[in-house]
This record gives sequence, C-alpha cells and structure tokens, in this order.
Amino acid sequence: MLRSTARSSINLASRLVSKRSFTHSVIARNAVGLPTSLQSFTEEELMLKDTVARFAQEVVKPKVSQMDETEKLDSFVLKGLFEQGLMGIETDAEYNGANCSFTSAIITIEELAKVDPAISVICDVQNTLVGTVVRKYGSKHIKNTYLPKLATESVGCFCLSESGSGSDAFALQTRAIEKDDHYVLSGSKMWITNSGEADIFLVFANVDPSKGYKGITCFVVERDMGVQVAKKESKLGIRASSTCVLNFDEIRVPKENILGEVGKGYKYAIEILNEGRIGIAAQMIGTAQGAYDIALPYLFQRKQFGQFIGDFQAMQHQYAQIAVEIEAARLLTYNAARMKEEGRTFVKEAAMAKLYASQVAEHAASKAIEWCGGVGFTRELGVEKFYRDAKIGAIYEGTSNIQLQTIAKLVSANYK
Repeated sequence: MLRSTARSSINLASRLVSKRSFTHSVIARNAVGLPTSLQSFTEEELMLKDTVARFAQEVVKPKVSQMDETEKLDSFVLKGLFEQGLMGIETDAEYNGANCSFTSAIITIEELAKVDPAISVICDVQNTLVGTVVRKYGSKHIKNTYLPKLATESVGCFCLSESGSGSDAFALQTRAIEKDDHYVLSGSKMWITNSGEADIFLVFANVDPSKGYKGITCFVVERDMGVQVAKKESKLGIRASSTCVLNFDEIRVPKENILGEVGKGYKYAIEILNEGRIGIAAQMIGTAQGAYDIALPYLFQRKQFGQFIGDFQAMQHQYAQIAVEIEAARLLTYNAARMKEEGRTFVKEAAMAKLYASQVAEHAASKAIEWCGGVGFTRELGVEKFYRDAKIGAIYEGTSNIQLQTIAKLVSANYK
C-alpha cells in the first residue's frame, strides 16, 4: 500500500489484490555514494514491482480478452488501479497520492504492459502526463482541487492533438477567447487517450493566434462544463484504452482554471512529452516481455522431429537475440528515468528509449507469433494481441521519425 502500512501477503482468494500493499521508502538508491547498476532498486520499488505484477495477473489478466473484444475498459479494473494507488504514483501524500519516485511509475507501466498494454497506457497517461503537468505547473487552487481526484477517482486526459496538428502539434486551431472572469473555449481534439472515461481534461488552446505558438495556453476543463466526447475510434490495438474525438462548443472555463501561465502551454507540452516518452518506452518493454513470456514456454512444450523446438540451434539464436534486445531497451529506458530523477537533461535519452523500445516491441511480438506457429496466429495463446498493441509505440507521443529527428539534432550539435 502506497499510502499506509505494508501488508505481508495478498489474499489470493480475493479477486482484488489487497489495497496498496507496499510502503514508501526513504532509502536512497545510491546511499553510499557509489555508482550502481541499472538493476538496483529501492525496497519500495521492488515491493511495488511485485504488487503491480500480482495485480496485473489476478485482476487484469482475467479481463484482457473481454476488454479487447468489446473495446471497453472494465470498471472493476479501473477501480483497482485507483485502489492500488497506481493513478497518483508521484503525487504527494497531502493530495492522497503515493509520494513515490518517477522510476516507480515506470516500473508500474512496464509491469502492467506485460499483461495488457492497454491498461498500461491508461496508467501511463494519468501519471507521466496529466498528473505531472498539474503537479509542476498548477496553482494552489488547481492542485488542491484536482490532484486528490486524479489520485483516487477521476481519469484525466491530455488534449493536444487535432486533425491538422499531430507531429506539428503547435499548429492547433482550438481557440480560447477572454471574456470577463472566464475564457470561452471552442474547437476540437482528436486521438485523445483515456477521453472516454475522463472527467478532467487538460486542453491546449490558443488565446492569441497572432502570437503563434506563444499564444498556446493550457486549461483544466471538467466534463460537466460541456465537453462533448464524440466519435470513439475503433483501433488495431490497445483497444481497452479509449481514443476519442472531443468537441468544445463555446465552453466557459474560469480563469482560475488556467494551468500555469497564459501563453506557456507550448513549453509545458514539450517538457511533459519528453517525460511521457519514457513512459511509452516502458509500455513497449512490457509489451515485448509479455509476448516473449507467452512464447518461450511453448517452445519447450511442443516437440518436432523428436525434440523441443526451443532446443533447435536456429531457434535458440532467435530467442537469444530478442532477449538481448529487450534488455537493451530496458536499460535505455531506466537510464533515461534515472537521469530525469537526477535533474539532468534527458531529452536525447528519452527519444532513444522510446524509439528503440517501440522497435523491439514490434520485433519481439512478431517473432513470438512465428515461434508459436499456427496457434500463435490465432487468439488462443494471446500473443497476437501483443503484436497488435505494439504498433502504436511508433506513433503516439512522437512518431519514430520525430524521435530520430530529435536524436540527430542533439547528436550532431556535438560535432558542429
């Protein structure tokens, strides 16, 4: 339990894992001032990893197939995410959050993705984007009003993309016009993750188009202010995670709901998306590992030509290669996470982690299907879902081409 005393065991007879069965630790990762490996975690982080893994197996896994088929998040699973304290991992205890590290959030995202990447991204967006923006830039009023809700009961979403502004995010057309003590918000957003369940929307709109991207401002908008959740996309993968079109038809938003400063929304979006990319990298690692963990046992259950197919040298070389790729992606990701925690510049490292982890997820899931043969191509084993879920990693929170462009810019600067 993130906010109270740790419990020694989890009641396996219960469908819901005991609430928050790990505790906050003040042990420094590098207490003696010596370098540590990227496999070194605090006691808190190790307990968290175990608890989330159990939650994923006991609560999420039984619902995965149904959620994928119906393209709908199970309310029991969502309730469990809140009850386990997994929707406000870095949020301070005074706001009913878990008061844990950024690395703790990355661990959570990876562990959930090993079972269902769709549930993982719900937790990811809530923690690395929505919660972080509110914590870093919100006024006292906004923090007091929304952080407790985000940690305990309300899903939030990050509303930046539009039909004409994807990778070119700052070409957005949503407008906010100042009137007396409020702004009038008009426009629409597309591809908004978690929007089907969300009660809190972080909406980026331009208050003065003549200033270009320097007019972009972030507003905290509540669903009952008049947000219209329109078309829900039917997707290839991560189908339990809702992705919808949002319409804003002259919504009145109080000035006190401006998040941060007027005209600084572009700055907040850039900074937060850099953190978010580490979260997506973690999701992709979990996706790769999830597919791998299904396929490998099968290789030592099925025999052909008198031996397990996993014992053929050609097969050994393939799963050894994927093991190396998953581990390399994991190290890139946790290195970026720790650099972020240390207050160091991590833009290049985050881009590298997201780029490579998304490539590894696709490769690992594809090979896992091949290793399982015909049954891998069916839905019987569940490995094909990871293949469908993996594709999104190269698209959202910055496409692979955007990551390559970012990396090239930062690398080349050292040689010019």
